[in-house]
Amino acid sequence: MNKIYLIIRREYWTRVNKKSFIILTFLTPVLFAALIFVPLWLATIKDNEQKVFVILDDTGKYAPVFQDVDHYVFKYQSGKMDVPDQKWSLNKEIYAFIHIKEDLSNNPNAMSIYSEKTVSMPEVNMVRSVMEKYLENEKLASFNIPNIKEMIRQSQIKLNIDTIKIGKDGTEKESSGEIAAAVSLVVSLLIYMFIFMYGAQVMNSVSEEKTNRIVEVIISSVKPFHLMMGKILGTVLVGLTQFFLWIVFTGIIVTIVNLILGVSLFSSPDTTLPGAGIDGLFSPGNEATAVMKKLSGIDWGTLFVCFIIYFLGGYLLYSSFFAAIGAAVDTSSESQQFVLPVTLPLIFALYVVIYGIRNPEGPLFFWCSFIPFTSPIVMMARIPFEVPVWQILLSVALLIMSFIVFTWISGKIYKTGILMYGKKVSYHEIWKWLKYRS
Repeated sequence: MNKIYLIIRREYWTRVNKKSFIILTFLTPVLFAALIFVPLWLATIKDNEQKVFVILDDTGKYAPVFQDVDHYVFKYQSGKMDVPDQKWSLNKEIYAFIHIKEDLSNNPNAMSIYSEKTVSMPEVNMVRSVMEKYLENEKLASFNIPNIKEMIRQSQIKLNIDTIKIGKDGTEKESSGEIAAAVSLVVSLLIYMFIFMYGAQVMNSVSEEKTNRIVEVIISSVKPFHLMMGKILGTVLVGLTQFFLWIVFTGIIVTIVNLILGVSLFSSPDTTLPGAGIDGLFSPGNEATAVMKKLSGIDWGTLFVCFIIYFLGGYLLYSSFFAAIGAAVDTSSESQQFVLPVTLPLIFALYVVIYGIRNPEGPLFFWCSFIPFTSPIVMMARIPFEVPVWQILLSVALLIMSFIVFTWISGKIYKTGILMYGKKVSYHEIWKWLKYRS
């Protein structure tokens, strides 16, 4: 046991003292904070460049519909016209041409926009909404019903449906299927990333020591299985250290940015200030407040604990495979044929999550949360949708049992492969190793 501890300590400090670990540990929280603030900041930036549209109206009836607004300027040309030629498109003062060929009431496809560059979606939506509103009013006027616009306006009712989750103690919390789906996708992607990233580190470490013949010296004083377990446990401690540091540093950065701005990221806006509300800088307003209320409906304590458990379980299961692959091959190029079958269940689990969050009660989503090869990702994706405790315990138990079984299998491959040099390894050869008696 003392030898495993020494291997764990060596593996841990070797990786923690690497420049790549230090840089990634400090850089990742900055990226996390940027993912929070940058989209909000970019949403407040508006394009103030004046854009000139030329209306080419073959019908002669739609020209007055477009009025200058904000940084959009419209110039009108009526009469029968051809499609804009190349010399018009070279006019840098003109952003785009709106060509109306026929009566849009009879032919809704008779309008096109021509430009030298691809017209952005906001501009297309602006043109579409202006014409749709005009055509709607024109159609309503043709019915000759007094006050029809007011009648329609009064008849339009927009519903805001709150989804309330009732706890066992009778407490009520706001919830949202969309928010739960987003959280599910994020945590499943993180689990996938961590398992693959740290598992690959174990494989590379074993392969490197085997290639440099360092392992021959180590094996003389420690059993191969102990060496494999020491590397696996040492790397998982590195992963947990990095994960907790990311949480701490991200929280510090977000807090500092909020203090510098003098406003809480999710505080309600002061509606008396210009630009307050959803367009205000770092004041998402009522919508962000509503999102935060719905986020509070998720059991973050259970989610965090399960994240650690499934990360450990998934990592320990897959890292034993990665360690065996690293011991079986001589070069990193040879490892590719063995890495793909190992990572396919992880990739399949992501597909299950992507389609499963649309139907959290679906059978595929349910059963894949118990299969050990997919449960670390799929069960984590189910937890935001509320999973019975017995299902989580059963899933964890199956994962632990699978880890024990497959670690023993991987240990047999590791024991034989770690000292095997110069021989092309195949699946048939690995199967022969498994049948060797210890």
